[in-house]
Amino acid sequence: MRRNSRSALLAAALVAALAAGPLAVPAFAASAAPVSGAPSSSAPSSSAPSSVRATTGPDAEALAAALAGLPDQDATAAQIRVGGDGRWLGTAGVRDLRTGAPALENGRFRAGSVTKVVTASIVLQLAAEGRIDLDGTVQQYLPGLLTEDFDPITVRQLLNYTSGLRPGASLGDTVEAGYPHRFETLTPRQVVAASVARGPAYAPGTRQSYGNIHYTVLGMLIEKVTGDAYAHQAAVRVFRPLGMRHTSFPDGADPRIHGPHNRGYDRIDGTLVDVTDWNMSDRWAAGDMISTTADLERLLVGLFRGRVVPEPQLKEMFTLPDVPRARYAAALERMELNGKVIWGKTGSRPGYAAAIAATRDLSRTVVYAVNATNAKDDGLPIAQRFGFPAFNR
Repeated sequence: MRRNSRSALLAAALVAALAAGPLAVPAFAASAAPVSGAPSSSAPSSSAPSSVRATTGPDAEALAAALAGLPDQDATAAQIRVGGDGRWLGTAGVRDLRTGAPALENGRFRAGSVTKVVTASIVLQLAAEGRIDLDGTVQQYLPGLLTEDFDPITVRQLLNYTSGLRPGASLGDTVEAGYPHRFETLTPRQVVAASVARGPAYAPGTRQSYGNIHYTVLGMLIEKVTGDAYAHQAAVRVFRPLGMRHTSFPDGADPRIHGPHNRGYDRIDGTLVDVTDWNMSDRWAAGDMISTTADLERLLVGLFRGRVVPEPQLKEMFTLPDVPRARYAAALERMELNGKVIWGKTGSRPGYAAAIAATRDLSRTVVYAVNATNAKDDGLPIAQRFGFPAFNR
């Protein structure tokens, strides 16, 4: 009864706000969230996340605290999946602010730049097959794409973000700027052409500059070498072999997330707006994937165990380039938490923030999907709240 009455109150307040269009920012508070359930070792508690399951291993108390009080000012829903030595699963928040329905435990979401892990995996598979030379150049594989202003850029330099390419075309560098254009389309060639027109940012292999442009070119490379669509290559080389049955790319410019999902919201000019439907095709091989936490856990574990990319190519994903302040290998970022070396990848699209991360020996893994209300800003606070606690011990 307590949960139902709270859901009804939240829904009534929000439906009125939504009736005229964008959602006015609600006064979120922990007491307003529909919540139930608790860790399996304790009795139900109205202050616990809507779904939590735990065994021995990770810091369950800290993880539960991360989910407590959702929805709040930072997120409307979150899913966390921790594995390795011990397992913990948790979900909290709401599926839809209009209705106040509880968040789905394995809802689909936009994975953003986690897509780059799939793209890098395909390129490294092709290298293992002898179809791509990592020291081969963009000029060799995609003749005419770059102008004579560019020095040779190798495939490896694209993989580890040291190519020197500048950012490409965009329909908006912020959520506010992009929202009016959310149903428009930019093709990969348009994105890259704008980058090329700006000329090189630095000599290839001398600096590391994270960005989508490197992986947009890699998507074009995959299609050129295989003679096949990038999305189909991702399906046959990664998704199907790993059993990632709920992971896919939108059909062209389709702005919808098909299948069960928690809706995404973002603040635009001080108002909380539903941004779930958005054509992300301009992010393509750099950030257009839709997935679930269970599927991304399959990707993470399969990749680290060598089931996706064989050695020695897999080493590329755990080897930083020899440039100042390098943080990224091929797709994956290296970080240290509580004395542990962690490798992972975050991603964000309007209304959605996601991450995969693990120790190299898989003694601890974490996947989270957060319906963040400011997903495209600095992602560190989201990672600190929903991801870092997995590595407390």
